[in-house]
Amino acid sequence: MTMTRHYTIDDLAAIEEPGRYDLIRGDLLRMPPAGGQHSEIGVNLIYLLWGYVREAGTGRVYGPDAGFVLSRDPDLLLSPDAAFVLTEHLPPSDNRRGFLSLTPDLAVEIVSPSDRASDVDAKVAEYLRAGTRVVLVVQPPLHSIAVWTPDLRARVYGEGEEIDLGDVLPGFRLRVADVFA
Repeated sequence: MTMTRHYTIDDLAAIEEPGRYDLIRGDLLRMPPAGGQHSEIGVNLIYLLWGYVREAGTGRVYGPDAGFVLSRDPDLLLSPDAAFVLTEHLPPSDNRRGFLSLTPDLAVEIVSPSDRASDVDAKVAEYLRAGTRVVLVVQPPLHSIAVWTPDLRARVYGEGEEIDLGDVLPGFRLRVADVFA
């Protein structure tokens, strides 16, 4: 009989080997570096979100190293490529050290060459189950973005379209072409 170790948030916090990890209900998943294009898209998204959020003063934008604890026992921690949290959902700044024990209002997953569609779909479902209001799934080869909402429906936007994130970021419109610029 093979024994599988179930990891916890504390185990993850104690890992000394550099890298990005997700912790999905006890299973520790190391995410390999995704490459230059993936990074460029992530930086573009963070830049676009941060520029708007900074002006509007509506919350905080996070990069891929934040880590959000979505549930405990079994532990679930996801590290989206980008995320946004409304000011009213943020703990005091002193309580933002380490992993964030909260659900992002917006999570972004950029599909990398090593990602399996079923794994990406599972992450989307976990975010939405935990209360994330919008999940963007960026498909680099297709230059498209799928926008997932809590009803588990997605709409796919192409390079010539804009995404209205008004429910989460009133007044913000994301041009798909700008993400891939």
